[in-house]
Amino acid sequence: MKTAKILTTPRMERCIGCHSCSLACARLVNKRLSWDTAGIRIVSSGGLSTGFEAKPCLACNPAPCALACPTGAFSQRKGGGVIVKRKLCIQCGDCAPACPVDAIYLDTTTEPFVCIHCGQCVPFCPHDCLEMTEVPVEPLPEEAGKEVAP
Repeated sequence: MKTAKILTTPRMERCIGCHSCSLACARLVNKRLSWDTAGIRIVSSGGLSTGFEAKPCLACNPAPCALACPTGAFSQRKGGGVIVKRKLCIQCGDCAPACPVDAIYLDTTTEPFVCIHCGQCVPFCPHDCLEMTEVPVEPLPEEAGKEVAP
């Protein structure tokens, strides 16, 4: 069976809210140094004493954000989540309200930023809160019912 890797947050109780993962994503993936351009966000669970939560894409399959995108800038990724083709994006913002976990961030120009499950953020977490996890690859909706050669 084929597998894909997705970003998971198994040890968030260790998170100190340093945002190193967000800055790594913005800088390494999106080539900008701004929290507004990160695909992963860290938010308070309700105050400093209650800890932090990571808000990455949950790798939906099918991805509602891809279904909502009118231009195909967001397309379904094998294993869940999306592939983003920035050149196709018209910055309409339809993807963000379609996300069931509020994991698509629109900057001030409504350019969308979402976790693409690349794992660039993982080594920058000083407390090992994040990891890449292998998941089985289910057929994409358009591939359902097609026979696959052995």
